[in-house]
Amino acid sequence: MATNESTPGTPTWGRYTELTPAKLAAIRSQTSVAYVPWGALQWHGPHLPLGLDGLVAETIAERVARQVGGVLLPTTWWPTTPIPHAESLGVRIETLQALWSDLFAGLQAAQWQIIVAISGHYAPSHELALIAAAEQAMQQHNLLVLAVPTMALVDEEMLDHAGLWESSLLMALRPDLVQLDELGHGPLNLPDAAIIGRDPRGTASASIGASAINLAVDRISVAVTNLISEGSARPLHALYESRRERHQAFIERYANQPEAAATAWWTDLHEKK
Repeated sequence: MATNESTPGTPTWGRYTELTPAKLAAIRSQTSVAYVPWGALQWHGPHLPLGLDGLVAETIAERVARQVGGVLLPTTWWPTTPIPHAESLGVRIETLQALWSDLFAGLQAAQWQIIVAISGHYAPSHELALIAAAEQAMQQHNLLVLAVPTMALVDEEMLDHAGLWESSLLMALRPDLVQLDELGHGPLNLPDAAIIGRDPRGTASASIGASAINLAVDRISVAVTNLISEGSARPLHALYESRRERHQAFIERYANQPEAAATAWWTDLHEKK
């Protein structure tokens, strides 16, 4: 079904791809929030699929839409600065920013007031570009744009790569896509396995992943509900300032080479191991 038509008082939501104009307008009149899940096609080691980021972002965005109401746009899979690997696909920062700029402007022209961009890909250059696009849209189009990585409102430690947390998230959603045996059973060089964070072997589980997803959905739902009720951009600016502070060391180290940042950062990580 395209819309949620359960008991009275339940937020009405729908998938943009499945709605007629009349149904879309009806949802907008009740809850003028558009959710934009963002993924990537990038290497997650031998044990996880390349599209993990979008699978997680889409699930969280849909569950927030069900709780709060609004419209869910299709997941988009193009990142900037993915993890270096022959199978990773990405686009230039300028291309991505142009896409976000056009998308946000189009949603504003269609009279959506709040945009929630949930990114399963959170490489520093990618997130910083998304923050810049969000702030530009708020300034130019009088929108409220919440642009946030999937787990950022829960715990920064959960923003790992191919490790305990990402493996657990996908075990909760698509256990058929998780192949931890591909990591072998001996000592593991984490960068060689694309892992940033804790080794998922013997630690990752579907229950951990389900709990993390529930927390993320709850935190983002509260943030969106507050934006609806208060209509203020102040908490968004505070969030973006905080996120930039977390990336300050990255900015200082790689600011002059944003396109090459992922490769340089990955090389530095190898050298530390």
